Amino acid sequence: MDSAALLDLLGNENRRRILRLLARRPCYVTEISEYLGVSPKAVIDHLRKLEDAGLVESRVDDQRRKYFSIARNLRLEVNVSPYEFGTKSAYSASPSLDMTGCRYLSIDVDRRSTSSDEGSTNDESAHEDLSDLAGELDRLEQLGNELSMAQRWVQGRLTDVMDRISEQFGESEGRFYAEVLATLANGAHDEAVVARRVDASPEMVAEALRRLESVGVVERRDGRWWLDT
Repeated sequence: MDSAALLDLLGNENRRRILRLLARRPCYVTEISEYLGVSPKAVIDHLRKLEDAGLVESRVDDQRRKYFSIARNLRLEVNVSPYEFGTKSAYSASPSLDMTGCRYLSIDVDRRSTSSDEGSTNDESAHEDLSDLAGELDRLEQLGNELSMAQRWVQGRLTDVMDRISEQFGESEGRFYAEVLATLANGAHDEAVVARRVDASPEMVAEALRRLESVGVVERRDGRWWLDT
């Protein structure tokens, strides 16, 4: 689902409260209605929208009560800076994803073996497995906090670098040139794509790229533009 549409969907406070409740445990409509203090009809409408977006799913128990629960892991990021406003949604990567290939990221991805020693009792094996999982939980929570701090540091440095680039071209045009360079750094190499991302005419972008080329910041290869780093 488009991240902007997700942002609109989650703009409703009651839908956010429903997701907070379902993150704790599956619930049926009456429980959610009592929790929110709104009518079951309103709850059903909210659940339908969340289900259509793929955020919640339902199942029917033996008493034919329909339970709702969170359907998937989803991360929604909102970035507001002097140079960008945007949203990005991402679903959880496969546990088998090889993080060791990330260029600037060093993560200890080794996991302790949860297999029990030969001859251990079932109780001992279960205790060892639970201890391993608790240790893994602690490690991942710490890693999440460190990555969050790293993201904040990167965002601050990005804004600082964009400010300094802007100063090189003057107050009236500096921000535009900084945005063009950031778009190239983010993987756009065609003039038309750059123009869409910076919300400018192709003519303006072409002129900016030629100027950047004249000062040795970008280069044109095979009809595409690249940072000359």
